[in-house]
Amino acid sequence: MRVRRVLMPNTGTESWTLLGDDHGPVEPVERWLAHLTAIGRSPNTVKGYAHDLKDWFVYLRLRHLDWRGIELDEVGRFLEWLLLAPEARDGRVLVLPSVNSHCTESSMVRKLAALRSFYLFHVRHGVDLGELLVILEPGGRRRGSWKPFLDHVSKDQPQRRSTIKLRPPNRRPRVLAARQVQAILDACAHLRDRLLFAVLFDTGVRIGEALGLRHEDLAVAERELTVTPRRNDNRARAKSPEQRTVPVSPELVRLYADYLHGEYGELDSDYVFVNLWGQPRGHPMTYRAVYDLVERLRQRTGVDFQPHQFRHTYATWLLRNGAGKEAVKELLGHAHISTTIDIYGHLTVEDTRRALEQAGWFADRKVRL
Repeated sequence: MRVRRVLMPNTGTESWTLLGDDHGPVEPVERWLAHLTAIGRSPNTVKGYAHDLKDWFVYLRLRHLDWRGIELDEVGRFLEWLLLAPEARDGRVLVLPSVNSHCTESSMVRKLAALRSFYLFHVRHGVDLGELLVILEPGGRRRGSWKPFLDHVSKDQPQRRSTIKLRPPNRRPRVLAARQVQAILDACAHLRDRLLFAVLFDTGVRIGEALGLRHEDLAVAERELTVTPRRNDNRARAKSPEQRTVPVSPELVRLYADYLHGEYGELDSDYVFVNLWGQPRGHPMTYRAVYDLVERLRQRTGVDFQPHQFRHTYATWLLRNGAGKEAVKELLGHAHISTTIDIYGHLTVEDTRRALEQAGWFADRKVRL
C-alpha cells in the first residue's frame, strides 16, 4: 500500500489518497480523506491521516480481517503491533523485548484519533460497524455542573464517548535561548534568510504562514504583519482559517527594507520570500528550500533546531514577561484558549515565583504569618 498526493478535479486542491495492492484507491479511506479535504483540513493533516490508515489496513491485510467486521479488542492488538519495528510486523522476524518501541506514544494517540474519526464518518454514513471506536450513550444528565451552549437542545440526543482512550505524553515545547537565536540569525549568509527567521522570532507565525506572506501583508508605517489564509503557489498554508494581525518591531521593519533594497531589487513578485539565487528565480520559497537552509545553519551553528521552535520561543518569552494567555492566544491564532494553556502550561516554579515577586506578593502583603 502507498500514500500518494492527488489534485482534486476542477478545483486543483491538494489532497492525499491511499492506494491498495491493485494500485487503485482504497475506497473507504478515499471517501474519508476526500471528506477531510472538502471541509478544509490542511493537506499535511490529510497526509498524516492517510499514513495512519495505511498502517491500519496493512494490519488488517496481514490478519485477513475485514475493516467492517472487527471487534474492539483487535484495536488493542493493533496498538501493540505498532510498537514493533516495521521488519518485525509481518511475523517473520523476532524482536528482543529490550529493543525500543518503534512507535511513540504521541504517534499512537494520533493514529487512534484517526481511526476514531474514520469509523465515526462511516457510521454517520450508514455503515454498520457495531460502534467500534465510538459508542453513542443515551442523552440525559451530564456529569458536573458545566453545560455547553444549546445543551437544552442536545441533552436528549445520543452522546459520543470513546471506547478506547490514550493519554498523550505531556511534553514541554522546546524553546531557544537568546544566544541560540542570535547565532542562527548571524549565521545567515543572506538578508532574505535572516529576515525569514527574524519574522518567525519576532511574530511567532508558523513557517507556512511566513512562506505565504505577500508584500501587502506588511504594513511598514503601522509596524504590523497580517497573516491571511489563501492559496499559495508554493503550497504554503496558514493553519488558522481566520486572518490575524501581529505587531512587529522597528528592527524587523528595517531588516525588511534592507532586504528589499539589497537583494530583492526590481524583482516582480507578490511574495516576500522568493528564490533569488536558485531556479526558478522569483518563485516563492518552498518548505524544502527552508529545511535545506535549516540543515546548513545547524552545521554552521551547532544548534539543533526546527523552525517551529521560534514560535514556541516567542510564546514562552511573552508569557514569562507578563503577557496574558488570552493575548498570546490571539497573537498565535489559536482557536481556543485551552490550546494555548495545553501547549504553554510549562512555565517553571521560578517563572511563577518571578511573577509573584513582580506583583509584590511577598513584599507588600501587610499580613504577618
